[in-house]
Amino acid sequence: MAKSKTSSGGGSSQRPLKVRVKTARGRTTSSTRWLQRQLNDPYVAEAKKRGYRSRAALKLEQLNEKHHLLKPGMRIIDLGAAPGGWSQIAADKVGSARPGGGQVIAIDISEMEAIIGVEILHLDFMDNSAPGKLKAALGDNFAHGVMSDMAAPATGHRQTDHIRIMGLCEAALDFAQEVLKENGFFLAKVLRGGTEGTLLEMMKRDFKTVRHVKPVASRADSAELYVLATGFRGAKED
Repeated sequence: MAKSKTSSGGGSSQRPLKVRVKTARGRTTSSTRWLQRQLNDPYVAEAKKRGYRSRAALKLEQLNEKHHLLKPGMRIIDLGAAPGGWSQIAADKVGSARPGGGQVIAIDISEMEAIIGVEILHLDFMDNSAPGKLKAALGDNFAHGVMSDMAAPATGHRQTDHIRIMGLCEAALDFAQEVLKENGFFLAKVLRGGTEGTLLEMMKRDFKTVRHVKPVASRADSAELYVLATGFRGAKED
């Protein structure tokens, strides 16, 4: 008599089964690979379990745990914020939903659902009116940190994508230099290959410490990196 098949191993020691996605009509091979990767990504699952809007929230959480960027009472600006994962982490850490807590201002060209403790501007950061509206939201205050997870749509041409994302990083840095208080920080997405020389030199001139960082939650095969500049040398005080 044939033996029935049983699963090997026992209980919680078993590894979760990998989800395989078939290429459906109308779905390209690349989109199928992306969907399969999403379904099998433990950080996507963890973010969903914890109520975060994206796996990016875990990237900021890991960077914050290592570099201690976000503290109660801080004023933070989140550029390219949609769908809101970074803003969720920032609001929690600075206490912006509590009386007397910090402040989080988020901006994105895409609409975002409301987040408790976050003021959201539905606007393209590259619009000429955006910096002024962000400053108005700050009032007469300066920011403790400017974060940018902005990225232009990928073209598939590495050099073009690098130039585009560096342009966004430069625009974000220009803005940060106008609104940061002394010892503030700047965090922005770049691509592997490093930050352009002139931009890096500018950061080193205006910040005490500049480094490239890659949180564990970033996919290992991704060209994504972040540049973190801390200790803004500007003499801006409230």
